[in-house]
This record gives sequence, C-alpha cells and structure tokens, in this order.
Amino acid sequence: MKIVLSRIVVVVLLFLVQYHTLFSQENKPDSLFAFKTNEKIVLDGIFNENAWHKAIPISNFRQRETKEGALPTERTKIAVLYDNNSLYIGFWGYDSNPRSLVSKQMKQDFKWGGEDNFEVILGTYADSRNGFLFVINPNGARADALVGNEGNEFIKDWNGVWDVATLVNEEGWFAEIKIPFSTLSFQKKDIQNWQINFERNIRRKNEQLMWQGYLRKYEIENISQGGILVGLESIKSKTHIEFKPYITAGIERDDENQYERIVKGGGEANINITPTMKLNLTLNTDFAQVEADDAKVNLSRFNLYYKEKRQFFLEGSNYFQFRTSHRNFVFYSRRIGLENGAEVPIYGGVRLFGKMGKNNIGFMSMQTGDVEARFTSDSTDVLSTNYSVLRYRRDVLDKSSAGFILTSKIRKDGRRNFVYGGDFNYKTSKFLGDKNFAFGLTLAKSYTDGVDNSKSLTYNSYIGYFNDKVKAIGSITGVQENYNAEMGFSRRNRYRSYFTILEFNPRFKSIGFVRNFTFIPYEFVSYVDDKTGDLQTLWYEFTPIGAVFQSGDEAALRYQRTYENITDVFEIFDTIKIPIGEYWNNGYEIELSSFKGRKIGADFQVNYEGFYNGQRLSTEFGLEVNVNKHLNMGLDWNRSYIELPSNKFVVHELGSKVEYAFNPKLNTSIFGQWNNEEDEIILNYRINWIPVIGSNVYFVINQLIDNAENKFKLKKTTVLAKVVWRITG
Repeated sequence: MKIVLSRIVVVVLLFLVQYHTLFSQENKPDSLFAFKTNEKIVLDGIFNENAWHKAIPISNFRQRETKEGALPTERTKIAVLYDNNSLYIGFWGYDSNPRSLVSKQMKQDFKWGGEDNFEVILGTYADSRNGFLFVINPNGARADALVGNEGNEFIKDWNGVWDVATLVNEEGWFAEIKIPFSTLSFQKKDIQNWQINFERNIRRKNEQLMWQGYLRKYEIENISQGGILVGLESIKSKTHIEFKPYITAGIERDDENQYERIVKGGGEANINITPTMKLNLTLNTDFAQVEADDAKVNLSRFNLYYKEKRQFFLEGSNYFQFRTSHRNFVFYSRRIGLENGAEVPIYGGVRLFGKMGKNNIGFMSMQTGDVEARFTSDSTDVLSTNYSVLRYRRDVLDKSSAGFILTSKIRKDGRRNFVYGGDFNYKTSKFLGDKNFAFGLTLAKSYTDGVDNSKSLTYNSYIGYFNDKVKAIGSITGVQENYNAEMGFSRRNRYRSYFTILEFNPRFKSIGFVRNFTFIPYEFVSYVDDKTGDLQTLWYEFTPIGAVFQSGDEAALRYQRTYENITDVFEIFDTIKIPIGEYWNNGYEIELSSFKGRKIGADFQVNYEGFYNGQRLSTEFGLEVNVNKHLNMGLDWNRSYIELPSNKFVVHELGSKVEYAFNPKLNTSIFGQWNNEEDEIILNYRINWIPVIGSNVYFVINQLIDNAENKFKLKKTTVLAKVVWRITG
C-alpha cells in the first residue's frame, strides 16, 4: 500500500512540475516566451528544425493603420529561440496574394518606408527608452538603427552584426533572423526580461500591424508600449574583444597629371567593459569608403548643415547628443577630421559609451594632425588638435532624464575652447489620462582663450503636446553674442528665437479615400538680435489643407509670410549680392508626393515667393524608379529662377543615383551631382561586398570634373580599395 501511495505521490508531483513548466511557458497577451535550444539553426527561411515546433508563437497583432485596432487582413506569426550565443526570431508573414508583395530593394541599409517589411525592436535595457531596431523585407535586405529616448534619437546609420534569410512562396513570405548577443548590450543578470515589439507593413494595402502599442499616437520606437520577452536565462555576450583592422590602397591623379600613391592602415579595437559599456580604441582612423556630401548652393546668409555619414562617429552617437534647438548642437562630430574644406588626418582616439543602470555615459577623445595651408580652402594652416567630449544623462521618473555635457578643443599651440552645460527633459504618455506631453530646459556656456567670455550662453526651453490628431509645440531659444562652440554647430549666431506650431490631423470615416487631413493654422518662428533687440527674421506658414490618401499619396497647399532684416551685404550666387534693407514677402507652395510602394514614385514641390527685393520661383522634383529587386534609380532636381532688380539668374542642383544589388551582401552604386555655381561634376562609384557579417570590402572611384564654360576637364581622380575585417576574441 505504501509503495502504491508513493508512486501516486511521485506521479502527482511529476504532473504538477510538468504542468507548472508548461504554464510558465505560455505567452500572455503582452509577453513572448523565448525557447532555449542546443539545436543548430540553419538560416534559410524554412522552419524545419524541431526547435521551431517547440517554440510558443504569438499572433495577436492589430492594425495601427488603416483601421486603428482592427484585426489584420493577413495573418502574422512570431516565435523566438535562443542558444548560448544568439537570439533567433522566426517570422511567418502569410499573404493571400504573395505576387503583390512590394519588395524593391536588396542592399544593406535599404529604405524600408515604401516596402513590405517586418520590424523588431529590442529594449535590452528594459528602461522604456532605448532599443535596437532591426528591419527586413522579403528579398532579405537588412537595415537597422539605434533608438534612444523613445525615437527622439534615431541613429539609422548604425550597423549591427546580424543576419537573415527569407523565403517567398505561395503562402506568403517567411524569415529567420539571427542576432548574436554580442551585437546587443544588456545588464548582467541570470534572468533577462527584455522589452520587445514587432511591426509588419503590408504596403499594397497601406496596412500596418503592431503586436503591442498599436494606437496611432505610438510608433514602434515607443518601446515603453512594447511587450516583454521572457525566458532568457544565463545568456552572455560572448565577444568581449573585437578587432577591426583595415588596409586602404589606391592612387590619386590631379589635373596636372601628378600621381600620388595611397597606402594606409589602422583599425579599431572594441572591448566590452561590461555587457552594457563599450570601450573603443581607434588608430589612424580612415573614411575612404564614405560617400561624398551633397553639393548644395547656399542662397541664405546662414551656415549649411551636413549630416554625419562616417560610421565610426555614428555608432553610439545617441550617447553624445546635446542640442538647444533643431540646428544648434553643442557637439557636432563633423568638426573632427574636417576643417576649412580639408580632410584632417585623425591619429587616433578613445571612446567609452553605454549604460550603467540608469546612467547613460558617452566619453570621447580624438587627436588630429596638421594640414598645410596649401591644402585648405582658405589657405590657413590647420594645427594638430585634441577634441574631447563627456556626456552624462540619467534616467529619472518614467521617461524623463537629466544630464550634463563638457566639450574640450585644445590646439597644439595651447589655444583652448570649452563648452559646458546641463539639460532636463520631462516626458509622459499619461497626461490627461493617456496623452503624450513633454517639456524641457537646456543651458550651456562657452569659454575661449583670449576673448571676452561674458554673454556666452546658449539656452532652450520647450513644451510640447504630441498626439495623433493634435500637435502643439512652443519653444524659446537663445544664443548670446560671445557664445562659441567650436566643437558644435549653430546655423546662426547672436539671437533669441520664438517658435510655435499648432497642427490638426482629423480623420473622417465618411471620406473613405482620405486617411487623414492636415490643417496647420500657424507655424511661426521669429529671430531677434540678442544684443540690439531688433527683429532679424520672421517666418509664418499657414496650411489650409493637406491630405494623406488611402492610396498612400499626399498633397498639401501652404501660404507663407516672411520678413528679413539685412544689416550687412552678403553674396548668394557667384558675385550677386543682397543689399542692406528690410524685406517683407509672401509665398505660395504646393507639394505633391506619390505612394512609395509603386515601381515609379515621385515628389514634386513648387513655391512662388518674394525673395528679398525680388521674386523666386522654385521647383523641386524627385524621381525613384524600381526596375526590379536588383536595380533601382533615383533623380533629384532643384531649380530656382530668381529675378532681382539688377539680375536674373537660374540656380540648378542636380543629383542622380543608380544602385545594383547582386544579393543582400554585394551591391554597387554610382552617384553623381552637379550645380551651376561650382560648375563641378562629382562622381562617386562604389562596390561593397560583405564576405562575412561584420567585415567589409570596398572598391571606390571618385572623380571631380570641371564643367566651367560647358567644357569637361578632369580635375581629380581617386581609386581606392579598402578591406575591413572583423576578428573576435
């Protein structure tokens, strides 16, 4: 009898243990269980491994567009596996008409806005702020981004080490994604609970599906609205040290047929100090493979802004961001290695960035070399300089932060420039119950040797209400007369600005062919001279009607009223100058944009406005042609016809690009641009081969052609090959 009872007890206990295990692995509506496996997962888009059958999938997606909260028209299923080294995400994108999938590109870092795609964001810090975004399309094209501050910081040019394989058949499209844990940063815990969310776009229907947070006021970047990935236990980032040596070799020819050999070597070492903190060492940093900047004609009296394209500075750049307005940065990485129109050699440097608990840390120190005056645009020597920046930000409350920054620029002759400041940003999605609301304050001060450092502040305060149907923002920004951020960027100096916008985006079910209208009663900004108090600039825009159609096409009509107070004569084109005076003008604008999911897409904008003491008719035209998944072409043409009392002239800016992807890991492109102010044609040809994820081989040809007087003269040709190889240890 005792033996029978003992066996019954054992059976009951085993049943309870098994039941508890099964129960604990069930997916709740907002959670997804990651199944651990020792089985080798072959990336082929075919779920024939046993582990996929044991994993517990989720399929409870909802529409964000076009019908908020509605059930999807196509079924989607997701499952997650992991082993000791990597996370695997399985995607089942069932489709009733797979021949109609919109999948135009194949290259790495493709533009996913006009394609069928699947997106996953991983909030490995579980801080409701930061995440890693991964995007794929049915062709197996990959793109990724670093997301900070719930999308307010979006670093699209970050390149993680991960891979994907896709399969398209009569049931839809399917994918297996492999993300090594070494690509991610996460806290050192035995049991990990990460924030996670998924988005699927069915482009021909303009249907957008979300797993969690499907309300229109949220994007996938709002990681606080995502679900939870559970079941990760005892995982480690295997790669503690990563070496990326490079070698560049080539030749350069100038217009005098002088040849110069180019041989350069160096590299980087990445060391994971902790699972969430990375130390980066660089030696003889090189950017030979980076595409040329857009050549712009500046028709204003203010500085032009160019985006950072160098991968070295893009990785971890969200840890260094600090700005007091849209185009006023305390730290602007393009100041390092570029000066007076010349490339400045970077001997090397060190960076430390990452997250420790609620602390976000970014430190960088870079040393550049000398450049002789004959190589600079203004014939001025560039001296060897140390550039350093320390940025600290602490997470406070639910979604808010507070922090400080310090930048330091010290030349070898001893001249120093410092900027230090602090900021506080409050953000909530629970204002008035469930609305997004934010406000913040930023303050910074500069110090420069040998100048007056009084009145050297910059500051900004803002308040914002950001929601689907109503958006309202107000801000005040100031830059005092002696503020001098030599490691930063400011479009203009010595001003106070006042900005406000009110925007309505109503949706009417009775008008079925329109997704939403846009009505902006006012967008207003004024600039006042901080020293004299005189009005410098006033710009007002009224959008009486704008619409986003169910087809994906967009249209808008705008009216503008502007004022410019010109106190100094300045040149805008060739030798044409704008005289001193006060100018009030009106402008009228029409903007049309076609659905990007079509084989041929176009954008068109025409603006007729007063231009200082004359008139300007501007047209902007963009064309994208998708021949097939391998071949894509694009054209941008901006034309301005300007009529002034003493001059009439036309400004042309033309750019074109042809891209051919043999497969997701081998692509080539040619990029050309020209404008009739510089009278130069810039051609950039590039091949990029990814033999192993994380390693790259580049072949680049850059040509500069003089087009003055409608003649063609080759001024400069550069031919380069560069190999960057990733070694882990």
